[in-house]
Amino acid sequence: MKKNFRRSDSALVLICLISILAGCAKTTPPPETYTYIPPQVGGRQRYAPPAKVPATQRPYTINGHTYYPLPSAEGFVEEGYASWYGPNFHGKPTACGETYNMYDISAAHKILPINTYVRVTNLENGKEVIARINDRGPFVKDRIIDLSYGTAKILGIVGTGTARVRVEALGEGSVTSGGVIKFKKHPDFKKGVFYVQVGAFLDQANALNMKRRLEGTYKDVTITTGMVGGQVFYRVQIFAANDYNEAKIFEAKASRTITPGAFVVAR
Repeated sequence: MKKNFRRSDSALVLICLISILAGCAKTTPPPETYTYIPPQVGGRQRYAPPAKVPATQRPYTINGHTYYPLPSAEGFVEEGYASWYGPNFHGKPTACGETYNMYDISAAHKILPINTYVRVTNLENGKEVIARINDRGPFVKDRIIDLSYGTAKILGIVGTGTARVRVEALGEGSVTSGGVIKFKKHPDFKKGVFYVQVGAFLDQANALNMKRRLEGTYKDVTITTGMVGGQVFYRVQIFAANDYNEAKIFEAKASRTITPGAFVVAR
């Protein structure tokens, strides 16, 4: 913050930024151990209002950890350990409401969209299979995917119980009557209108003061309002770019020169 900011203002900005970041946590993929290969989903993940979001795409909490399903499987690749589940779950409902059949070729994943088809390769023997994600899990440390018995058998994992695998998302889709997978198309989330938020204040006058100072350097500085904990915050945002990667570059610059912790928001 600039030197003519009072200490109380600086503290308030920091607190507000933390609050806003916490409130926006549901719009970014959670930190996991997998390698997420570009293209990444840019800006905030655009969730529709809760009533319109499919139940399988809403954040959910297991054992105190909240998981945030991705809006798209595009470009998703990860490596890690797979396990399999069978008799104890056979005939019970999956996360998407289907009845689990341990002999089907299916799998469970924590954040990939339901109905994503993935290529799973057993890195220990070279065997591979294409399976459909129809459940959530595994909720065990260091495991990235839970395979049905049928899938695990093809990959040669039943006997060992676990194996190191590569999971590559082919896309979300459904199988046609002719046995062909028809994949769902997604908009380009890396294109849009991206701003960088550099401050948030309870006092509108403080937000206006910051906006005036920044307007000497930046053409498009706006103030938006938002509710956090029942209080109205005035958020100062600067137009960054129409491309997410360019916006991230501006975000880094703003964090160095304006406010530590500045972050990209999508409109």
